[in-house]
Amino acid sequence: MRMNDKAVKAAVQRFLENVSFSAQRELEKVVRKALASGKAKNGDVLTTAVTLSNETLDLDVTIFSKIKL
Repeated sequence: MRMNDKAVKAAVQRFLENVSFSAQRELEKVVRKALASGKAKNGDVLTTAVTLSNETLDLDVTIFSKIKL
């Protein structure tokens, strides 16, 4: 059965919302720890990456961005 574009978009959006929430929670936790320990400081720019992968879809993409503290 073929999914229409709207259904595909909704399925991907649900996945991204879940990932976004989890990723934000994990990043905040490690950034707070790094700030408290002195490993990172206000003004630092942290190059950070997220990798999306799925064997069935032959997906393996890493997206880099910066977090400015």
